[in-house]
Amino acid sequence: MIRVHSRPQNFEYARNGVYNEIMARGWESKSVEAQIESAAGKQPAIHEPELTPEQLQILREKENLELSRTRVQRELAASQNPRYQEILRKALADLEAKLTRLEPAQKTSAAGAR
Repeated sequence: MIRVHSRPQNFEYARNGVYNEIMARGWESKSVEAQIESAAGKQPAIHEPELTPEQLQILREKENLELSRTRVQRELAASQNPRYQEILRKALADLEAKLTRLEPAQKTSAAGAR
């Protein structure tokens, strides 16, 4: 005769919580250790000055322009088509000009925050 719905032999331990108590300690300590390491990694470095919303916007724009410049440079290096290369050179020049205009704005807003 085959029992379809048989209970595990250690069911009594699991039902009483003994099994979970024994197993949970090891996992719990590892989880706590991981949480402590995670929290330590998220703590800010030495007190950095708070950025104003304007400074954050400028910083985001600068990062976006730098990412775009990197993408255009990669495409230019991989491109074989002279017409497309010319378009990419113009786009690169435009991005460089925007970055140059953004630099003085970032310096003046940083000086104003001090």
